[in-house]
Amino acid sequence: MVSLEHYLFMSATLFIIGIFGIFVNRKNIIIILMSIEIILMAVNINLVAFSSFMNDLVGQVFTLFVLTVAAAEAAIGLAILVCFYRSRGSILVDDVNMMKG
Repeated sequence: MVSLEHYLFMSATLFIIGIFGIFVNRKNIIIILMSIEIILMAVNINLVAFSSFMNDLVGQVFTLFVLTVAAAEAAIGLAILVCFYRSRGSILVDDVNMMKG
């Protein structure tokens, strides 16, 4: 039987992988976006696990909203990256940092 602790351990592992992906790979924006998505999926697993554990649907409904926002964030983020790549020819974090001002 899969208990709440198993879900929490898996969620914590995914969260650590996402944080690790952000801090280790600071050059590639696409990997940073994927790491943010992994972190959001870890949060969703927590919401669904606690919702199931407490026999309440609020966490599962909130998970649907988080998934919707994550999909919109990914689509808009990738669209911005495509436009930036077309204008600059690179999507490295150092080049995006030069957009200030």
